[in-house]
Amino acid sequence: MEKKPLKVARTKLILITGGARSGKSAFAEAYAKAASLEGRVAYIATAQVYDEEMKYRVQRHRERRPQGWQTFEAPTEEAVLAALRETGENFDVILFDCLTLYLSNFLCSCSEEELQHEKGLYKQIQAMAERLLSVVSAMTRARALVVVTNEVGAGIVPENHLARLYRDLSGLLNQQLADAAEAVYLTACGQAVNLKKMGLKAEAAAELDLGQSDSLT
Repeated sequence: MEKKPLKVARTKLILITGGARSGKSAFAEAYAKAASLEGRVAYIATAQVYDEEMKYRVQRHRERRPQGWQTFEAPTEEAVLAALRETGENFDVILFDCLTLYLSNFLCSCSEEELQHEKGLYKQIQAMAERLLSVVSAMTRARALVVVTNEVGAGIVPENHLARLYRDLSGLLNQQLADAAEAVYLTACGQAVNLKKMGLKAEAAAELDLGQSDSLT
């Protein structure tokens, strides 16, 4: 009798967002630790250390992580996709911290001329999200990919073009991943809520708020 191949469950995408010092990374780390069955967690780090402030931030994250976790430094899209392909076959859980640094690394690699073509950048960011999701869909071992991102659009409109571009593109990137995610957690004051469980589509919200009517009068 021919042995059937073992069916592997789809890797779940978990998105964790929030403002600065909201507790999103700490929640993501605790989530990854709890979700790992064998303690095999891969940490994909997108940060690049250019100054003492970033060095301090990176050091705090390192000290908080369990020693058994394996870190993959991946500041570029090519490095991120390669790390995801490798870790998706060899680890229980993957923690990707963070999506908005991933975006800022990309924007910093663009020329001034490229930064002026917003339509082209929007298409590139959409394609980057699609490539990332395609790699996730092909994973065979990892139970979850936990992605940390930032909410950067809740304040005033930035005064310079690059900052406005970063704000807009990060919002679009967050939306693309949130649509595909199994769960989306919003953190504030160290507390997290699952937006997917609380959220409603516009049609359902309108029906819930206003009810249905056979005719308009």
